Amino acid sequence: MASKKDYYELLGVSRTASADEIKKAYRKLAMKHHPDRNPGNKEAEEMFKEVSEAYEVLSDDNKRASYDRYGHDGVKSQFGPGGFDFGRDFSHAQDVDLSDILGNLFGGGGGGGGIFDSLFGGGGRRASRGPAGAEDGQDLRFDMEIDLEDALFGASKEIAIPLSKDCPTCHGSGAAAGTKRETCKQCGGTGAVISGGGFFRMQQPCPICRGQGSVVRTPCKSCSGSGRIKEKAHILLRIPKGVDTGTRVRVAGKGEGGLRGGADGDLHVVFHVRENAVFERSGDDLACVVPVPPDVAALGGEVEVPTVDGFAKLKLSPGTPNGKSFRLRGKGCPLVNGRGAGDLVVRIAIEVPVHLNSRQRRALEEFAAASDESSYPEARNFRQNGAAFLSRRDEVRKAAK
Repeated sequence: MASKKDYYELLGVSRTASADEIKKAYRKLAMKHHPDRNPGNKEAEEMFKEVSEAYEVLSDDNKRASYDRYGHDGVKSQFGPGGFDFGRDFSHAQDVDLSDILGNLFGGGGGGGGIFDSLFGGGGRRASRGPAGAEDGQDLRFDMEIDLEDALFGASKEIAIPLSKDCPTCHGSGAAAGTKRETCKQCGGTGAVISGGGFFRMQQPCPICRGQGSVVRTPCKSCSGSGRIKEKAHILLRIPKGVDTGTRVRVAGKGEGGLRGGADGDLHVVFHVRENAVFERSGDDLACVVPVPPDVAALGGEVEVPTVDGFAKLKLSPGTPNGKSFRLRGKGCPLVNGRGAGDLVVRIAIEVPVHLNSRQRRALEEFAAASDESSYPEARNFRQNGAAFLSRRDEVRKAAK
């Protein structure tokens, strides 16, 4: 099954987007993909469901905080056993109408002010970095392999990753000692240039200063004028209980360093849980196979079963068949949100004895001599079914001649 899409990417907003920006992005996408506007279009219907689910989470402060920290695992339990209720969430788009389209064209957008504001001096806010405008650092992704024990019980591990930080020589300016960045003559320090004329004009980042509003004439030798250097950062990462392969944890401020005083980006750690010699994992449930001696399976008795809390004793009834499964409630993987745990499924595997001594061999021979087909009903049924199959085969062959 394909992994779920990132909610922020679905809505086309940044992870620092405001509630208003998230709402505007959702209304625009809901209007575009609403089933009423796309009758019979399954792709549009699925997209509408996905953006509705994304908005359901990101518009709620608690759900959004849980998603930011733990990814999809952090919010899946909040939708209930049936998953996300698309019928209920369609109500988000009930107020999406023609006014949304007009708003997107003439007044929408994250920065306030639409096309008319930009052309005729309305109340829109124009972003300007200035000669030494700050730039926020980029978010980073780090894929980390962990053992199942780390995922079950939580752990703290140190990771080392190369990060871009402000150059200590020029303090992030990129200019050599005794010099400074100069205002870009092309854009006059605004970081943007306007092309076109008449009614329609287009504003783009300045191609000379790349939107920074300033240029370096004499670059710093330590960073070659970039204002950044690479250094290895050692980060102590806390692994929450219950993480699974694909779980994402955000570590705020541990991404790429900001430039010229900008905020540092975030580090997004994606976990990959290694296979374990004892347990297999399926979601929040664990499973294990317990070898059982044939005499215990036949006569009944107790076997020890490893669990997350230690060994537990499992009582077997006489005649326990090979492959029988038992479910131990709450003995599985702890939920990532801390609310309970999954189950442990134990499967019995009757182990055939090997390396028999003479006494053991005689005992088995005596047992075999004292047994008949009533001691092995499954084998008896198998032989009867096999004989019935061959009898029908002979009838078919005879009829076909």
